[in-house]
Amino acid sequence: MKKLLAFALVATLGISAQAQNKNAKHDLHVKGNCEQCKERIEKAAYGVKGVKVATWDVDSHNLHIVLNETKSNVDAVENAIVAVGHDTNAKRADDKVYANLHSCCLYERDEEEGEHVTETSPKKEEDHSNHQH
Repeated sequence: MKKLLAFALVATLGISAQAQNKNAKHDLHVKGNCEQCKERIEKAAYGVKGVKVATWDVDSHNLHIVLNETKSNVDAVENAIVAVGHDTNAKRADDKVYANLHSCCLYERDEEEGEHVTETSPKKEEDHSNHQH
């Protein structure tokens, strides 16, 4: 009886381990404006255990990630991104963190959480001569 129970337990663990993808691909809409934003967003995503690829496109605001779901999840990636001041479709960065971004990185924010526009808005022309991108 103990052998049967042990076998059932091992089989169940094996099935649940397979349900998590080690190379899961996800795309997130992340607000930002420039190459400095790109660097910050990608660095935040790579800071999450299990993120293998993180590429943010300045024009489309699309963050493409490849994630080992046995180590982490998309929610953790979004939390890391909002922690550095960038809104996603599902989460909004803290106002104080957003306000501390460089002036060229201050993207247009929506009024309420969860109502993020997915269309790219026209970029503001900013003076980038006082810092590197």
